[in-house]
This record gives sequence, structure tokens and C-alpha cells, in this order.
Amino acid sequence: MSNGDDDPADADEADAADDGGDAGESAETAAPTLPEDPTEESLTEYLDEIADRLDAAETEADLDDVEALLDDAETGIEDADLPEPDEDDEDADDPRGDLEDRVAEVRDGVEDARGPYGEDVVEAIETAAGTIEDTEWTEDGHDDVAAAVASFVDRAAETVDADGGPDGDEIADLVAALDAVAEAVADADLDADDDADDIAALLDATDELEAGLDDAEEWDDLETHEQLRAQGYYDVLGHYKDFPVEWAALKEHEARGNVDMILLALDSLQSEFMERHCLEAFERMGKRGKSEASVEEILGRAEKRDRPAIRILGKMAAAEATDTLVEYVDEDSNPQLQKAVFKALGEIGATEAVQPLANQLDPDGDTEDLVRPHAARALGLIGDTRAVDPLADALETDPSDDVRAAAGWALRQIGTREALEAAAEYADERSFIVSTEGEKARDALDDETEPAATA
Repeated sequence: MSNGDDDPADADEADAADDGGDAGESAETAAPTLPEDPTEESLTEYLDEIADRLDAAETEADLDDVEALLDDAETGIEDADLPEPDEDDEDADDPRGDLEDRVAEVRDGVEDARGPYGEDVVEAIETAAGTIEDTEWTEDGHDDVAAAVASFVDRAAETVDADGGPDGDEIADLVAALDAVAEAVADADLDADDDADDIAALLDATDELEAGLDDAEEWDDLETHEQLRAQGYYDVLGHYKDFPVEWAALKEHEARGNVDMILLALDSLQSEFMERHCLEAFERMGKRGKSEASVEEILGRAEKRDRPAIRILGKMAAAEATDTLVEYVDEDSNPQLQKAVFKALGEIGATEAVQPLANQLDPDGDTEDLVRPHAARALGLIGDTRAVDPLADALETDPSDDVRAAAGWALRQIGTREALEAAAEYADERSFIVSTEGEKARDALDDETEPAATA
């Protein structure tokens, strides 16, 4: 306020000087200065000023300035002569630690204030593309996904030089359309400050795309029976009165040889009841149930030493399982597994298993006497002549009549003259089960030598 003694001209000059000073000063406040002799109090005030500048920051350059000030603050804290906390007192004050925590807090604020960037848009688009590829959609859900992608591409084209919409409705077409937009955004090299409105518009579009994908129906959204119905599992039934209907449909699919539907039931119906019946269906179907998908599924179970699965692979004559099954031939501690494996290898006709199976005939080995006949029969089913000598040896020297009889049967299955002659030598054997195989071998040889009947 004036006291009346001032010269009006002087007052005007003073006002003009004040006005000029205000006009020439930047709207920004002066950058805070690191205290020359920093203390806890002065550093706290310094950090308060930096936080205020963070609140006022409007551009990436402003945030860079805040980052630089924080670097100075860290140096000041490091150089400051601050009291150290008492190590024996957990509740003792730690000025240095508190100041460092404050710096970290403001740095987090800087990171939160940065952007968004064009890279954020690209990342959001790539995430959406991955979701589309990795999700199993229902038919309705697929249509909704296609619509969401088309809408997004149209909105993105308002901001960046993106090509037209998807070339088709296939998943690959939709993903390709999103990839094209992501590439266009990357090529646009959007600036976080200069192109803030464009980036915001694109992020709004990606949010809408994400919402559309969230709303689209996935198979996992459906109950199990809804999934099965949607995939036609129940279409083989003219009614639903049988109980349970899943089993009734399974029996019909087995009769029709619908391998894919049995696999669908096996995968979808997690009850032990339906799992058992699905596996039994495959076992009854044998080679009719063999497909690339069914062998892969059953082999996966066999690799866990599942005996029902091993039996199925034998019925399917799945040669793809040979390597896995041969690994189990020596499982002497699990005779029930060995029996299943031997039979399966025989049914497959796995010639690679001849020697491993022949090794199991050794009466001095670790294989149980009740298991060794199964090895002999498996060799007979395979029918490889390399098994004749080990089978003949077993027939001659093995102390178990069951093994000898199985060896005689196997020699008959191989059926060469050498094999039949080896078995026929025991036609007069005192053991009935051994002599029976010998007699049949001798009869087979007699049939070979009989002259053809005259017309």
C-alpha cells in the first residue's frame, strides 16, 4: 500500500518493472537446487519440490528433468552426513533409508506418468492376436471374434495407415489383419507427446477389441454336456431316455466306428465310469479304433505303465508303440505288466522284440515262471524265424511244462518245417500239454507230405 509520499511516476515505473519481471519469467517454477550441505530436513524439502514438479509435469521432457533431479537427490543422500540407525534397535530411525525410499517412490511415480507409447498399442494388439490363436471358440464365439477384429481394424484405420479388414473369417485371417495394424502402428513411430491423442484413440480401440474377445463364447465357457452337444456327440441318439445318455451314445459311436467321438468322450467326461467304458470300447474295436489321434492318446497312457492302455495298443496292432513296450519287457518286479506287454508285442508283430522276449525264456533269469509262457506265446504271435532256436531250447530243457507247452505252441505258429519238426519231437512226451502241441506239429508235417488228392 502507498503512504502518499511516493512520486506517481516512480510508482508507475515500479509497477512497470514488476509487470515486466512477471512477463519475462517462465510459467514454470525454477528447478529446485540440491542443498550444498544436505541434511535430512533439507533433503526432505528437496524431494518435496521434486514431487511437486512431477505433479506439474506435462511432457516426457518434464519427466526426464524429474529423473535427473532424482539422480541428484540420490547423490546428495549418499554424500550427506546422516545418523546411522542403532543396529540393536529394530524401531530406530533410519533417515538415510527413509530418504532412499522416498526417492524410489517418486521414481515409481515418474514411470507411472510416462506414456502411453505406440509400443503399448502394438503390445495390446499382439496380446489380442495371441488370445485369438490360443483360444478354442464356439461357432457363435468365432463370429463375435471376427466382428470385433473387423471393428478394430476400421477404427485403427482412422488413425494409422492400416490396410483393409480381414480377408476372411478364419483365425489365420483375423490374426493377419491384427498383425498388419500392429505393423502400421510401429511404422507410424508415434510420439508420446506430439501424438498423444492418436495413441489414446488406438488404445481405446484396443480396449474395445479386448472387451469383444472377453465377451465372445469359448468352449471352456460351456458345461461339458453343452460342449458334447455342440460337437454332435449326442446326434447318434434319437432320444435321451437311456441313462446315462453319454454311455448310450458311446455304445452307438463304438458300433459305428466313430473314433473321434470316443476320444471326445474320453477327454470331456472325467468320470471313472466313462473313462473305463471308453477304453473298453477301444479294446473291443481293435484295429477299427486305430487312428493317429487314438494311438497318441492311448500311447500316452501306456507310457505311464497303464495295463488297459497296453492291451488296447496290442489290439490295435499299433506298431508305433513298439519302442515304448520293449522298454517294459524287463520289468521283472511287475509280472502283471510283463504279461500285458508280452501279449501286446505279439499282437503287434513287433520283430524288434524277438531277442528281448527270447531272453525272458531263461529259467535261471529273474522272470517269474508264470510269466515266461507268455514270452513264448508272444514269440509265436510275432512269427519271426529267429525265435525257433530259443523256443526249441525251451521245449527241450525248461523245467516248467507250461513253458514247454507254450514253446511248442509258438513253434507251430511260426510254422516253418524247422519249427514244426522241433515241436513234433515231443509228440510222445509224457506231459499231456506238451505232447498235445507235439502231436499237432506232427500232424501239420504229415499234411505237408501227403500227396494231393486226385480229382
